[in-house]
Order: sequence, then structure tokens, then C-alpha cells
Amino acid sequence: MTKRLESARIALEHQKEWFAGVHRHAESGGLVALVNADTPHEVLRAFDIPYVVNQWWASVAASRGGAQRYLDLVAAEGYPRDSETYNAIGLGAAFDPDPATAPWGGLPRPFLVVGDLTGDLTGKIFDAWEASGDVEFYPFEDTAQAQAEPEWWGDLAIAWERYTDSDRLDLMVAEIRGLIRLLEERTGSSFDAPRFREIMALGNEQAEWNRRTRDLIAAARPLPVGITDVIPAVMLPQWHRGSEWGLEAARRLHDEVAERIEAGAAVVPEERARLMWIGRGLWFDMDFYRHFEERYGAVFVWSMYLAIAADGYARYGDDPIRALASRFTGFVEKLYVPPQSVEWYVAEARRHGVDGVVHLVSDDPRGSWATTRALRAAGIPVFELHAENSDESGYDVDGVRADVAAWLEREVLAGR
Repeated sequence: MTKRLESARIALEHQKEWFAGVHRHAESGGLVALVNADTPHEVLRAFDIPYVVNQWWASVAASRGGAQRYLDLVAAEGYPRDSETYNAIGLGAAFDPDPATAPWGGLPRPFLVVGDLTGDLTGKIFDAWEASGDVEFYPFEDTAQAQAEPEWWGDLAIAWERYTDSDRLDLMVAEIRGLIRLLEERTGSSFDAPRFREIMALGNEQAEWNRRTRDLIAAARPLPVGITDVIPAVMLPQWHRGSEWGLEAARRLHDEVAERIEAGAAVVPEERARLMWIGRGLWFDMDFYRHFEERYGAVFVWSMYLAIAADGYARYGDDPIRALASRFTGFVEKLYVPPQSVEWYVAEARRHGVDGVVHLVSDDPRGSWATTRALRAAGIPVFELHAENSDESGYDVDGVRADVAAWLEREVLAGR
């Protein structure tokens, strides 16, 4: 087995130090925001307002045994504890009577929550944040594309206006400008347009390094780095997108992957199968991935975290606000809505030479059935793992691993 990526270790340490700084900032009276992953964080960065990503916080809570605490607090307030748990875990922090005992000292109280209305439930969760007092909810509408363009990942970074209906972009631009006005009112500061351009340029460069890293891993035989290192090494810097640190972290990951390939490193000495993981990280059972590496020589060569960082974020153009709007207009479609999502998954499976797919099917992401169907139609075996990635209450570790192992031996490893 290869040793842990230094870039993953550095990213994890930086995130802990950064979060401690957010606590100090909040304790001194500074403003802190809570944002959903697929909203325009870059605007908050331009105002120097630290923000905590709701889904990242859910992953921290789940990986450290704190998710049930938060879901119980949500239930105690009369809300369902089993509905959109990935978003609801963060809401639990609004009702925490003793946040200092929560993972990493708890979630600082935000003055603003920023979310996208991908469904009725998502909006209601953020409405509940606002109802908890002294918190404002700024929503971004979720719109639909009239006609999807095929193979969007090829030139999306420069041809994004062609891939997105103009009226959708117009709406998102107006909403971003509304957020800017709100932040100007709350901070007493003016929007710094030149700095915003720099933030967009840094984010684009970060995305280009992620693309190079994705391409290295796709072509490498055997796999030089494990998925449990790649995910934190690429995703933690994503929450610092548009910063010098985020760019340097993406470059560091690329260079370390390249060095390992050059040295002939392998996650397992005898690689027997290349697997694709579709879905969010299984935060409370990250040993799941290592289990199949060690027991079966089956390596996970793909996750959406590096892949969407490579294909979904870069945007070039003369109007940085409109370019940012295009980054998040239709973002969910590329991950979850056919045909855009399924064509991408099939293309990525072929690019990485996968032998099989483990597909995490949760309640709230849409289009899971179409993803499985498209992959199987392409001749790729798929195992559907039905679970909530951040809620372990109904998860049977041994049972899940036994089911996946049986599928792996029957449909992927048979005859090898």
C-alpha cells in the first residue's frame, strides 16, 4: 500500500487551522456565512467574509460521529430527521445548546445562509435557518435547460454561453448582483471588481490543474493514489476556490500524483479491478474503499469530486459576473440530470478504463436510475448501494461490504 499523499495531509491540516480562525473571527464579532456547495462562494470571498460550506460541515459531523446529534436536534424542533439529511445536519447546529462539544468546536453562528432551491425541501431547510433567528436566507433559483447540449465537458470553459439558456444566465446574474448589494449593505464596503476578476482567474487556474490531475490518474496503470486521499486533497481546496492557497494546493496535488506515476507507485501491488464511485463520499465509512483495495485488489479510480473539479468549474470571458453565473447555472444537471449527467459518467468510465461501478443511491439526488441504466447499457456492471452518505443510522457495515463483495466476485472479477 502507498503512504498517504502529502497534499491530502496538508489540506486537512490547513482546513483545521482555517476553521479555528473562523471561530476566532466569529468570537470577535466578525461575520460568517453558511453556503451550499453549488452556490457562488466567490462573491463572499471578494468581501473577505469567511464561509463554511454546508456539505463540508455535514461530512465533518458524519465522519466524527456527530451527525446523529444534529439530526436529533432537528427532530426535537419538530422537523423530520430523515429528510435531506445532508442539508439537515447543518441545520441541527442552529439548535445546538452546547456547540463547543460538537466536532471541531461546532459551527459558528452565521449571519447569512446561501442556498439553491433544487427542491422544495432544500428551501424549507434554509427557511428554518432563517426562522431560528438573526439569520438571513439568500436563495438562488434552480432553473431547467430547454434542450441539453451533448458532450458539454469538451469546451464548456469557453463556450458556456452556448451550453446555457440566456434567460437562465440573466436570472443568475441578477441574483448574484442582488447578493452583492446585500453584502454591501451589511458590511458597509463596496464590491471590489478588480479583486473579483483576480478571484475568478485564480479559480480558473485551479480548475486547470485539477483537469491535468484527472487526466494523469485516468491514464495511469496501475492506480498511483487512493480515493481516500484524492477526495480531501481536491475538495478541501475547492472550498478555498479563488485563493492563492487553493491554487497552490491544486498544483501540489498534481505534482505529487505525477511523481508517484513516475516512480511506479501503486495503491495495491496486484491491481485486479478498476472501479468508479458515483455519488457523495461515504463519510462515516471511509474504510469502505480501503477494504476493497486490501481484500480484492479493487481500486477506486474515479469520484465526482476530482472529475467535476476538472470539467465543471473553469469559465473564461470578459464579463466575470456572467461567467460566474454560468458556473452554477445548471451545475446540478451535470451531476444528476440526464442526459447531461449520464453521458458524462459513461465518458468518464471509458476514459478511466473502469471494470465496474459502485453507485451510491440516496433519497435526494435526482436521476440515479438513469445513471445506472446508461452505464449498464454501455456494458459496465453497476452495484447500487442504497444509503444516505452522511447518516449511518440505517447502515450495516458488514452487510453492505458482503453484498458489494458478492457483486464484485460475480460480475467484475469472475474469470480474472
